[in-house]
Amino acid sequence: DDDRNILTSISMALENEGFVVQTYIDAESALAGFSRNPPDLAVIDIKMPKMDGEELLKRLRKKTSIPILFLTSKDEEVDELLGLKLGADDFIKKSGGFSIKVLVERIRVQLRKKTSANILEDSKNLIRHGKLKLDPSQLECEWDGKPLPEKLTTTEFLIVKELAKRPGIIKERAQLMDIAYKDNTDIEDRTIDSHVKRIRKKFKKVDNNFSSIETRYGSGYRWNVN
Repeated sequence: DDDRNILTSISMALENEGFVVQTYIDAESALAGFSRNPPDLAVIDIKMPKMDGEELLKRLRKKTSIPILFLTSKDEEVDELLGLKLGADDFIKKSGGFSIKVLVERIRVQLRKKTSANILEDSKNLIRHGKLKLDPSQLECEWDGKPLPEKLTTTEFLIVKELAKRPGIIKERAQLMDIAYKDNTDIEDRTIDSHVKRIRKKFKKVDNNFSSIETRYGSGYRWNVN
């Protein structure tokens, strides 16, 4: 964040909760810092000089699947959805009374989700279906023997895992929301739609004919058995 007051207040609050915090005043220094000392989670302001938060997010998503939360002063829903399509895991609005307590809880939610997704599983728990191979222990995804050029985020991985472990079974949006956002009741249906759209885009980078995630209008999604 380019606002030093926000950097100071958030970092102090997180340190008081026992987190180890790195702060950066601009996107360029953040990229350099992340390379030297990769974090478990990042909180990024959208509006920054030179390189904005959306461009920083795009660059980070080429290298890492860590949870990323956006801070934004914008209220328009379109901006929220844009951030999710780019690969953000959650949104916190600074306008209308910014709550650091809410931010801390959202961070905990994402870290719990990341931890649960990283629970070690042996090789027999690999998920394979057709061209798909999922390794829950490493959060790794392959399609037709090739890793995805852009890694799935933790949220995206959990959605794919939930669909692929029972091919042909329709998963309602509410079920997918429970899996991806266990502790957050404020998520709307369109958030899941945004994640699924981005998942498809990532698979199509290795297979332009990818069609395994089928939309069941009025119901949800399923992993296509064909």
